[in-house]
Amino acid sequence: MANVHHFQIKNAQGESLPLRQFRDKVLLIVNTASECGFTPQYQELEQLHQKYQDQGLVILAFPCNQFGGQEPGNNEQIQQFCQINYGVSFPVMAKIQVNGPDADPLFEFLKDQARGLLKTRAIKWNFTKFLVNKDGVVVKRYAPRTKPLALCEAIEAELALLPKTAKEHAA
Repeated sequence: MANVHHFQIKNAQGESLPLRQFRDKVLLIVNTASECGFTPQYQELEQLHQKYQDQGLVILAFPCNQFGGQEPGNNEQIQQFCQINYGVSFPVMAKIQVNGPDADPLFEFLKDQARGLLKTRAIKWNFTKFLVNKDGVVVKRYAPRTKPLALCEAIEAELALLPKTAKEHAA
């Protein structure tokens, strides 16, 4: 079965990075924008990063300008914005498209694996989040309105920081 570890992404400097380097890590993949009403979610994403990075969480932000032109900057400007305004220390990748004919292959895969509201495939807005387990399997898709800190329990479950339920022990 295919998983996210089969994909390559580009960092903000345009260098190709294989996602297989994140095997045995839990990923939170988010399409972001600097001029969006949800942009303050960068702060909570950074809090998640600080809280869980040592347990194996990796947050990957992918700037995208497809929603209301809310990410007009180039990669360098985006990096500066995230650092200056939110102290972001998790990876902010190269700007991409998440929908349409030029959509990044990783996001095509994510959309196939986890549908949105009413089983829609397309990403509807900035700050859609995908939680991916240690095996590279997409666990769940979260709407832009879902605040990052609301994902703590789901992240902890994937990091195996939460005790197993009786049902899980029996399996």
